[in-house]
Amino acid sequence: MVALEIAVTDGSGLDAAASGGADRVELCAALGTGGLTPSLGMIEACVERGSLPVHVLVRSRPGDFVVDADHVAVMARDVRAAVAAGASGVVIGAALPDGRLDLDALARLVDAAAGAEVTLHRVFDVVADRAAALDAAIGLGIHRVLTSGGAGRAVAGAAELAALVRQASGRIEIMAGGGVRVVDVPALVAAGVDGIHLSARRTIATGPSGPGGGASERDVTDEEIVRAVRASIGESARHEDAGVSRLPQF
Repeated sequence: MVALEIAVTDGSGLDAAASGGADRVELCAALGTGGLTPSLGMIEACVERGSLPVHVLVRSRPGDFVVDADHVAVMARDVRAAVAAGASGVVIGAALPDGRLDLDALARLVDAAAGAEVTLHRVFDVVADRAAALDAAIGLGIHRVLTSGGAGRAVAGAAELAALVRQASGRIEIMAGGGVRVVDVPALVAAGVDGIHLSARRTIATGPSGPGGGASERDVTDEEIVRAVRASIGESARHEDAGVSRLPQF
């Protein structure tokens, strides 16, 4: 079965993901900026719930993925802290200015994970040579890659995702992510991915955020979206197994 991972920011999001049928969560802060490392208190609170494996995003700042030695040192500390707090895995990434993965930084972060599962985040989608990056990730012992196939949305990168699945050949998991909607699931399952990742968010109105202004709304995890994606994964997988899918084969 294709795994379902939901990006959440707190315990209520984790609860919604669990109730909707997710297999694990990626815990992060500031999803609107692409995600940052959550607080240690939030990691501990979510791990203590015990309902789903918690994989923690480790990203020290917004913007690009080129990080200096100070940021790598902080990220290594965050990786160790997340694992010590009981996280089942961490989600990492680092790039060089020339468009390659920063293998030295990644090796340091994988080492800091001390055997916990490691996911390479969508830094993978901005590297110049994804085929070479996939082989490098395998060589580092990374467990899975989160990718849209380099497209703005994962469904648009389905052909590239299928090619990555073939290249991976079971040596590393390929998890589709990037603007995923319920209607996209059949095409992603047909591409052969090992997992599907999305935030399953909806926006709710809130009170004023302060006298200085700011958005009077926030995002929450929608259990019904999670449930719909989980159901679509199951239905799509059954069609694939039965050999009756009329989806394009990549």
